Amino acid sequence: MSEEKCGGKPQLTRQGSLRRTSLLDAAETVLVAKGNADASLRAIAGEAGVRVGHLQHYFPTRADLIKAVLERALDRSLERLAETTGLRLDREDPSAIEVPEGGRAEPAEVVAVVLAEQDDPQLVRLYVEVWALAARDDEIAAVVREFYQKYVAHVEAFVQQGRPEWSAGFCRARAETFVALVEGAALMRSGIAGSRSGAMDQQLAQQAVQLLRD
Repeated sequence: MSEEKCGGKPQLTRQGSLRRTSLLDAAETVLVAKGNADASLRAIAGEAGVRVGHLQHYFPTRADLIKAVLERALDRSLERLAETTGLRLDREDPSAIEVPEGGRAEPAEVVAVVLAEQDDPQLVRLYVEVWALAARDDEIAAVVREFYQKYVAHVEAFVQQGRPEWSAGFCRARAETFVALVEGAALMRSGIAGSRSGAMDQQLAQQAVQLLRD
C-alpha cells in the first residue's frame, strides 16, 4: 500500500514518498527539457516509466503536478539560503525567523552561494519556466509570490542581524533590492538575455555584498 490513514487524511508511506519523489524528478526533467507547453502527463509518465494512471494516483491533475514541482524547487533554494546564513524561516509565518546565537555568515559567503545557483543551467531554465507560468496562472503566481516573500524576509533578517542600527524599513528595502538584483542577473548570466563576463560577475558580487552590509 502506498497510503495510510492518519486523522482521516491519506498519508504516504515511505515507499509512496519515494515514488512521489521520482515522479517529481521526472516532471522537472520534462519541464526543463521541453517547456511547460509540452510537459504533458503522458510525457512525464513516459520519462518516469509508469502509466498515466499511476502518475494521477499521486497527482490527479497536471496543475497539481506542476505546482508540486515548483514548490519543491523553490523550497530547495530557501533551504540552501538558510544553511548558509544560519537563519531558520518559519514555513507558516515568513516574518518569524529564528536568529542563531554566536557567529554570523559573512555577506560575501551568502552572495557566493546565491550566485552559485545560477551556474546550474537546468535550475535557471526551470526558474524561467516558473516565471512564465506565473504570468499566466494565478495559482502558480501565488506560489511564486510566497517564495519571494520568504526570500525577502530571510535576507531582511540577515541584514538586520548585521546592522541592528538600521530601521526595519531600510533593511527591507535593502533586501528587496538585493533579491531584484540577483534574480534579474540570472537571465544575463545564464545567456538567455545576454552574455556573461568575469567583469560583470565581479561587479555583481560587489554590489550584492554592499547591499547586505554597507
